[in-house]
Amino acid sequence: MIDAALKAFAQLFTPALRGVLLKAVGLAILLIVIIGIALQRVLASLADSGATWAEQTSGLASHSAWAALAWILSILAGLGIVTGALFLMPAVSAFVGSFFVDEVAETVEREYYPADPVGTALPMLPAVLEGLKIALLSLVVYIVALPFLLFAGFGFLILFFASAYLLSREYFELAAMRFRPAQEVTAMRKANVGYIFTAGLVIAAFVSIPILNFATPIFAMAFMVHIHKKLAGRRVTSVEPAR
Repeated sequence: MIDAALKAFAQLFTPALRGVLLKAVGLAILLIVIIGIALQRVLASLADSGATWAEQTSGLASHSAWAALAWILSILAGLGIVTGALFLMPAVSAFVGSFFVDEVAETVEREYYPADPVGTALPMLPAVLEGLKIALLSLVVYIVALPFLLFAGFGFLILFFASAYLLSREYFELAAMRFRPAQEVTAMRKANVGYIFTAGLVIAAFVSIPILNFATPIFAMAFMVHIHKKLAGRRVTSVEPAR
């Protein structure tokens, strides 16, 4: 498993995956910026409207005081959005990464397992739906864990182990569905649930590293291709790709 993780990490920086990594990270950042700008505009507009309503209703302060309050609230909203973006990044990168997972898997299969047939890429719609499912599940986990962050890091433990379970499950299925039907993939995952969850701990550790977690979908997919090959029980020969 450690060997698989090291291979997946090293391959992130090879020419074959470097372009995919840059595209995925760039699109994720662009999407976060668009969401952030839209939310900031909405919240700033609400702050202005609220200040105007309060000024007209209460008459307790001058227009300049209410305008200053609206400006402060819009600044605080902007800071909140920046902070929220750090939490949203894994979810957004998971969604964006769904467009590239088969490209990543095929690259790993061709370079490390040339004697094996290459898997069949998932149709675009199922791949995107899987990415959306990962993103939504990640978001739910963050929301559930958030109230517990105040209890001596208990929220971080919830977040870490829940992420390990969800991400290992989803990325393993994406890697395995290139070779077998969904029902067989589910049975295979359940038969190896402990090993796959342990692999998920590696992905969760990767997610917990700021900036580096932008590359989570690329790393997780490459990693799970190796894990699936190991669990498939076939005699495959792993080779070192040419650098």
